[in-house]
Parts: sequence; C-alpha cells; structure tokens
Amino acid sequence: MLIRHATMDDLEEIAEVERLCFPVSEAASLEEFRERLAVYADCFLLLFDDDRLVSFIDGMATDEADLRDEMYADASLHRPDGRWQMIFGLNTLPEYRRRGYAALLVRTFAENARKQGRLGVVLTCKEGLVAYYASLGFKDEGMSSSTHGDTAWHQMRRTFRPD
Repeated sequence: MLIRHATMDDLEEIAEVERLCFPVSEAASLEEFRERLAVYADCFLLLFDDDRLVSFIDGMATDEADLRDEMYADASLHRPDGRWQMIFGLNTLPEYRRRGYAALLVRTFAENARKQGRLGVVLTCKEGLVAYYASLGFKDEGMSSSTHGDTAWHQMRRTFRPD
C-alpha cells in the first residue's frame, strides 16, 4: 500500500472512486474535483493497492471553525495557512472496506494537519458514523447546519493540544 498526495493526473480515478462510494446527491463531480486539485491537491491523500486507487480523503484548510456547504463547491475558500483542516470526503472502495484503510487515512490526514500548525480537523457525517469518528478522536458537536445532499449531518471536531 502506498499513501501520497494527489496530482491532476489522478482526477479521473478520484472521481470514479467518489462515484462508487457516495450517492449522486452527495458526490462531488469531476469538475469540482478538478477545481479542488488545482487549488489544494496537497489536501488530498490517496491510498493505492499497487497502481489502483482504493481509498482517499480530501478537504480544504480555512480559518472558519465550522464546515459550510459553500466550501464543497468553492475551492477559492481554501487558505493554505488556515487554522482548521476540513474533511469533505473519506472514500474506500466497497471491496477494500473493513481493513483499516479509512482509519489510516484519517489518522495520517490529521497528523499532517497537526504538523502544519492547524488547530484541528472538522468533518460532517451521518448519524451512523458518529461512533466511528469518535473512535478516531473526534467529538460530536451535534447537528450541522449543512443540507448537503438533502441529508442530516453531525459536525465532528478533533482539536489538537499544543505541543
């Protein structure tokens, strides 16, 4: 297994994995991924099994403490020195689930954000994933204002302690 940052060359594979992992109403489009990669490819971590992309995580950095729906569609809101690292999506192909790959990506992503001096990591998730993210150090802050995909979302936050 190999973990690395994304490049524009990964665009089609990223969009395909997203399509296989999320309903159409929640999935980012190829064009949205193109815009994200053009602005913050370093905020993508990809996990490969040989040369096959099997899992990835992405999100932008911002000074805003809460994840807003506008962030998904507007890559220009990214701030390279932002205090908070957002997570937009965590995708693992169905046949590669339950092997610890998603947890590995979350931990690596969070550790990268900590090393970059961010205050913490923020994500939203459905009710059924609250306990999973809590097991990775995230605290449930209750229901988010997000209406992304016409779904109810919990906002989860993992705050870093100063060294």
